[in-house]
Amino acid sequence: MTMPHNVKRGVSLYSFQEEYFLGKMSLEDCIATAAELNIPGIEVIGEQMVPGFPNPPGDFFARWHGWMEKYRRTPVCHDMFLDMNRRPGRMMTEDEMVQSVIRDLQFAKKLGCTVIRVIVNTPPEVVEKALPRAEQLGVRLGLEIHSPFSLDHEWIKRHMEVMDRTGTHFYGLIPDLGIFVKKFPRIISERFVRNGAHEKIVEYIVARYDSHEPLDDLIHEVEKQGGNEQDIALAQQVQHYVHTDPRQLLEQMPRIFHIHAKFYEMLPGYTEYSIPYAEIIPVLIEGGFDGYVSSEYEGNRHIQDVHEVDSVEQVRRHQIMLQQLLGES
Repeated sequence: MTMPHNVKRGVSLYSFQEEYFLGKMSLEDCIATAAELNIPGIEVIGEQMVPGFPNPPGDFFARWHGWMEKYRRTPVCHDMFLDMNRRPGRMMTEDEMVQSVIRDLQFAKKLGCTVIRVIVNTPPEVVEKALPRAEQLGVRLGLEIHSPFSLDHEWIKRHMEVMDRTGTHFYGLIPDLGIFVKKFPRIISERFVRNGAHEKIVEYIVARYDSHEPLDDLIHEVEKQGGNEQDIALAQQVQHYVHTDPRQLLEQMPRIFHIHAKFYEMLPGYTEYSIPYAEIIPVLIEGGFDGYVSSEYEGNRHIQDVHEVDSVEQVRRHQIMLQQLLGES
């Protein structure tokens, strides 16, 4: 029996990027699909799916809220980016970065979102300077903890220092569950084999990752085995994946107000191949997490060379898994 909890389900429309990019689904179609799959919360990347972002057509926000009402969904989170080298020939100044964050806060407010995902490369001093506007708007800033970062990374600790010093309730964390990759995603290693990597060397690399031992010598070992360009690229890539103990979330739970529920491959039996959801969701319940767990499918790019991507089916399976783990009927 599942303990009483306030964990809610959502979906990042990023999950449907394949169908959206190919013109098979519109933004409204993505929202309608969330309704069909009984997913209450909606997360969106404005730069990806909102026409004319950050200045969409004048009727866009009216249409957006019309969709929310029509499909009875709740806007939850807007994902921001900070392209620091966007200015021709130079990096953005700190003030320009702050204004970019504020722009996205204002956009999130117009969407009706109460949370904004702060991409992990955003400097802590930039977020601190944007905090007063976040508090005025009532939109919380959540730093995404995304691999290869982890909860105890020095960069994340710098952000936590600002949270502690300011004492604000509008600056917190959004863990991406990709920091809990227990088994290396097989759809990625299989893609490398199709691209020309040696099957035996790929098996060796995956076994090394899955053993959770240090990988400092991995590239050297692959070279010794006669690894080609694809083998070495995979050896480099696995070092950007992270496996940490989900119970680390408990210590930071007061700071956590949204979850990116990353997944690569949902199996027919409603389990994820790489990420131990059955270990993670109970920790969120135990810690009293009060927010949305937002499905974020990221397997499409690894399989699109061999068969058609069905993001909707992947999200459907993921949501069924979440419902089971959350004790929903």
